[in-house]
Amino acid sequence: MLNLQKTRALGGVLMLTACTPATPSSRVDQKPAIQTAEHDFQVVQVADGLVRPFAMAFTPEGDLLVTERPGRLRIVRDGALLPEPVEGLPEIRALGRGAKSMAGYEQAGLRDVMLHPDFASNRLLYLSYTKPGPDSLGNIAIARGRFENDRLSEVEELFHADAPGNGTNRSSMWGGRLAFDGQGYLFMTIGDRQWPSAGDLAAHPAQNLSNHNGTTIRIHDDGRVPSDNPFVGRDDALPEIWTWGHRNAQGMAFHPETGDLWQNEHGPEGGDELNLIRPGLNYGWPAIGFGVNYRTGTAIHPGTHRDDIEPPTHVWVPSIGVSGMLFYTGDAFPEWRGDMLVGGLSGDRLVRLRLDGYQVIEEETLIQGIGRIRDIRQGPEGFIYLALDGDTRDVDGPPTPIVRLEPAGRR
Repeated sequence: MLNLQKTRALGGVLMLTACTPATPSSRVDQKPAIQTAEHDFQVVQVADGLVRPFAMAFTPEGDLLVTERPGRLRIVRDGALLPEPVEGLPEIRALGRGAKSMAGYEQAGLRDVMLHPDFASNRLLYLSYTKPGPDSLGNIAIARGRFENDRLSEVEELFHADAPGNGTNRSSMWGGRLAFDGQGYLFMTIGDRQWPSAGDLAAHPAQNLSNHNGTTIRIHDDGRVPSDNPFVGRDDALPEIWTWGHRNAQGMAFHPETGDLWQNEHGPEGGDELNLIRPGLNYGWPAIGFGVNYRTGTAIHPGTHRDDIEPPTHVWVPSIGVSGMLFYTGDAFPEWRGDMLVGGLSGDRLVRLRLDGYQVIEEETLIQGIGRIRDIRQGPEGFIYLALDGDTRDVDGPPTPIVRLEPAGRR
């Protein structure tokens, strides 16, 4: 039996924590049911044997597509992982075993997968990935292709970031989350590439509109730049940029009713953020923030607010290592409709947030100790699917499962 703890946090957010025993990420127990404030559920394994899964997408036929960061796109069909990866992917910069000694490589590779809103008729599929380049790590890119007969064809590059690394192998912080809005525009997050947050913070690449470091971009579904992007026509700014001043946004989703775009973003030691994304705004990294330097705990920022910078809607101190996110709209967990679900790499947790307008009024940890949750997707039946990542220090392993949350009593 689980103990549900309730505390009142600063800012009036009701904090609910479901205390669950830790479970190795390579094995997920399906019993007993996990009890939370509004729904009880079981964690059920869907497929096993994935290597560093980063993102998932459901096809209209019911297949589950899963990206593996070493550079493979996999298919889960009828509850089984097909043995062969999808053919036809673009060239992807990812290294195999042994790369854990080179910290920047551990995040390079294949990242997000997204279906075109009209996928059922045009079969267009989008991928974000690290493209080989003149330096050792390359850069983040978007490609699309036609997905038919379990392979990708007619692949074309739509976007290649101008987001230089910091000159070392620790040039990760890629971002790479994709999202379509309701008007056919494609958005992607781009990380700051781990430039040092020291010295003249105003000179940090994430505070410079002439590169893509630390930005959200917006393009047409064919890669063209929309004429109404906020920096189009400016000589000192790249036209794809929608927002700037980000560190490493790992989750992105549109609200199903308002159409607002939301992101979560990794802070350093403390200071993960939830941001409401508005065009043209500066979100502050590293000029302001709530985090501190790793290991030393010394200050990075002169403060947490500045008049010309958009403040976060919600922060996590200490950090939870935010990852994939979604707004739940299904029938399987009706009391969670409209709530935001956020994965956490730190503590292997899944968090539910309830909004009142643009304010977080309730936060509940639904499960903890399950494994490093890299992505969250809603299945066609309303169940909640989680991609569990493996050891962050090794590109190639260990294999981990895809699991889903089902209402208790269905099995």
